[in-house]
Amino acid sequence: MRWAFWREALPEGFEGELDPEEHVVATADVRSGGHLVVTNRGVWFPGADERVGWHLVSKASWTDGAMIFVVATEEDLGRAFLLHDGPPRRYVLGEPGKVPKAVHDRVTQSIVSRERARMADGREAWMLERRIAGRDGTVRQIRPDHPL
Repeated sequence: MRWAFWREALPEGFEGELDPEEHVVATADVRSGGHLVVTNRGVWFPGADERVGWHLVSKASWTDGAMIFVVATEEDLGRAFLLHDGPPRRYVLGEPGKVPKAVHDRVTQSIVSRERARMADGREAWMLERRIAGRDGTVRQIRPDHPL
């Protein structure tokens, strides 16, 4: 494991580059190879060269020994961002340790407020106000129940 003076341990083989203000909260080995690295700013997936911020994690669940993530991309609408969910990403963990709780806590803490609304096209959606780790303020997001 790699250590930094003010950070938790990074797993051997981790090739990402943490921001100066970023620190590790939890890590877990993924059975298919690599690691999930949970930081105060987001989650690093195995083989990824960048982190996904907590504000883009639409869903995260721990079930049957696996962490399942739904990660969104954003479409800038000017006053808000329309979220488009990607396919679920499933990672079977060897020893989960603190990862499931750390992910749950971070995703939940990123949400300042949420309410249900009907979009102009008739779809139901969540209207979210979320913090972006490492930045001041919040962003407004619209997460439709069903994509077009």
